[in-house]
Amino acid sequence: MLILAVPLVVQNVVQVLQQVIDIVFLGRLSGDAVAAVGLATPLLGLLFAGVFVTFVGTQIVVSRRVGATNQAGARTAQATGIVMALAVGVIFSGLMALMAGPLLRLLSMVRSESGLAVTELAIQYLSVLALCGNVVLDPLLIFGLGPFPQLGITGAALATALGSLAGMLLAIGLISRGRNDSMLTLACLGIDRETINKILSVGAPVGGQQAARQLLRLPIYLLVFLAAGGAGLAAYTIGARVASIAFVPPQGLQQAAQSVVGQNLGAERPDRARRTVWLGVTVASGALLVVGLGQWIAAGPLAIGFAPTLSSEGFSLTVEYLQILAIGYPTLGAIYLFEAGFNGADRSRISFVSTLLQYGAVRLPIAAIGVLFLGGSVTSVFWAVTISNAATALWLAWYYDAVGDGLMGRAAAVAQ
Repeated sequence: MLILAVPLVVQNVVQVLQQVIDIVFLGRLSGDAVAAVGLATPLLGLLFAGVFVTFVGTQIVVSRRVGATNQAGARTAQATGIVMALAVGVIFSGLMALMAGPLLRLLSMVRSESGLAVTELAIQYLSVLALCGNVVLDPLLIFGLGPFPQLGITGAALATALGSLAGMLLAIGLISRGRNDSMLTLACLGIDRETINKILSVGAPVGGQQAARQLLRLPIYLLVFLAAGGAGLAAYTIGARVASIAFVPPQGLQQAAQSVVGQNLGAERPDRARRTVWLGVTVASGALLVVGLGQWIAAGPLAIGFAPTLSSEGFSLTVEYLQILAIGYPTLGAIYLFEAGFNGADRSRISFVSTLLQYGAVRLPIAAIGVLFLGGSVTSVFWAVTISNAATALWLAWYYDAVGDGLMGRAAAVAQ
């Protein structure tokens, strides 16, 4: 599992750095620019919800067929998943381009004195990003270095879009040259109806989980904005970006565990599949405990490093959120790996329900009560995040311990 996780972790590092670099450079532009990217984050997450359907569904179907030594079926699943992902990406990008402006402009009604500036910046960012090397392109396009125009937050979005496009073209080039262990060639690309149904059976709840997570994050962002304006939103955004770095290893481990669980179920070894999850939980939670301790100690330098232009209020709130967030890191590691077990066993609906409970039944009510009825402090939102993570980890641990043996046994009996 660890060997399989290494390249996935590297891949995730690159993807997360793409997002973090935006914040690092925009943090040197203005605090409002950082807040704007945070405001755009839930809507951008909705854009990728459809992609999660094909990503996770394809990964698990392929791994099961590999485990069952069905190489032809694995190639079919991979090819079908690629075509589905391209179609979904085009559709969701079009919807985002049409809907981003009207949705974000509603925020000016929430906090009119500062909402309009942040909202307009967020619209610029999302509108460009929905069209399609951030390390190089971000500073060139944000600040207008050399012959490049100074585009500000629009430049950050353009750099991300161009970098993603370059990555897709590189992947197509590698496939066309056979650089994928003979699994797939461009000639294999097509659609298989039975495989589509299998991918959707596993992936649709995961896409729904991602969509629900982002939809429920949007009112959280609004509560932060209502309680503390741009300063609070900047703090919340920086905390989310720092956390995204911390979560790279457990996310890679989650993806690896899903494949290992799927392969063992395809090979009719439910005992190894179940043990994979518990080992993954131990590794991920232990690693994030160490990371969380480091974040608690270095919260101040992290805030300055990400956005030196923060106001004194923004800096104070950022430090506070980074420290509160760090407390719940080990529980997030457990959540990732328990969900990997359920997803790999074709029970991604459990992960979906868990996310609804995490965000809708715990996080949002605590945040709303704190902001709207108990003095309006944004600190209540910060604590709502950590409390909801801990509660979800405990519930998943209890449920997986109760049903794990039977769950994996039934999944192995029907895996193909």
